[in-house]
Amino acid sequence: MNDAITQLQAQLLKIDQRLAETTSLLQDPTLAELAQAEINRLETQKAALTESLSALTNPTPRSLADRDEVGMDHAPAIMEIRGGAGGEEAKIFANDLLRMYRRYAEAQGFRLELLASGVIKLKGRGAYGRLKYESGVHRVQRVPITESSGRIHTSTATVAVLPEIPPAQINLRDEDLEWKFSRAGGHGGQNVNKVNTAVTLTHKPTGLVVHCREERYQQQNKAIALEILRAKLWDIEDQKRLNTLDSSRKAAVGRAMRSEKIRTYNYPENRVTDHRLPKTWKNLDRIIDGDLDPILTTLHQPETSTPTLPPVPMV
Repeated sequence: MNDAITQLQAQLLKIDQRLAETTSLLQDPTLAELAQAEINRLETQKAALTESLSALTNPTPRSLADRDEVGMDHAPAIMEIRGGAGGEEAKIFANDLLRMYRRYAEAQGFRLELLASGVIKLKGRGAYGRLKYESGVHRVQRVPITESSGRIHTSTATVAVLPEIPPAQINLRDEDLEWKFSRAGGHGGQNVNKVNTAVTLTHKPTGLVVHCREERYQQQNKAIALEILRAKLWDIEDQKRLNTLDSSRKAAVGRAMRSEKIRTYNYPENRVTDHRLPKTWKNLDRIIDGDLDPILTTLHQPETSTPTLPPVPMV
C-alpha cells in the first residue's frame, strides 16, 4: 500500500507542476484557449488522483460493520411494517414480513408485543442492535395469489426499525399533543364498540400521527401511542443525522434511509438479494420462515480492507 501512496503523491506533484506551467500561458492570447483546455484536463486528473489517495489513506469498512453509532443497540426494537407499492399484494407481502420477524423473534428468545396494526415490539438484550439494518424498502417478485394469468408482479413493503426510547429522553409537551378517542372495532373483549378505547395521537409540531386500538383499555393504548411517538421522533433526528453523512460513511454506519431499496425476495428463483452487500441467498423459503441469521450475521461482520481504486489516469 505504501508504494501505491508514494506513486499517487508523485503523480499529484507532477500535475501541480504542469498546472503552474500551463497557467502562465494564459497570459498569451494566442495560447490561452489551448492552455485553458489543458488546465481543465489536468484538474480532472488531479481530482481522480486525490480521491484515490484519500481512499488509501482513510479506508472505510466495505460491509456494514456492527457499531453502536448512537448508544441504542441494547434497546428493545419497535418495528413498523407497511405495504408500499403494489396494492393488495403489497399488504400481503407486509404481512409475510411481519410473520418472518415474528418467527425470527421466537427463535432468538425475544418477547414480542403487538403495539398497533403493523407495529410490534421485540424485547430482549440487543434486539434493536440486531435488527436495525432491516430498515428500508423490501421488494418482492412473485405471482400473486390473486393473479389468474400467472404473471410475476413486483410489490414493496417498508420496514422501520426503531429503538424503544425512555420517556426522559424525549420531552413531550402536553400542548404539542392532540388526542382523539373512538370506539375500537373488531372482535374480543366486553369494551369493544361500547367505550372509546381506540386512540389517535397527533404531534402538532411534526404532524406525526399514531393510531392504537389493540388494548382493551384507553390508558393502555395512550401509553403505547406515546411510546411509538417517542420512537418516531427519535427516528426523525436520526434520519437528519444520516443526511449529514457522505455516502461512504452511510455505508459504514449501515443504516438505510427509509426510501432506499435494501432487499429483493424473488420467489420464482427462490432467492433473496441484499443490495447493500451485495449478496444473494438461494433459500428464500427458509428466510421468509424466519431464518434471518445468515443475512443479519453478514450485515454485522466488520470487514475493513483496502477499497477498490479507480484507474489511475496517466499524466
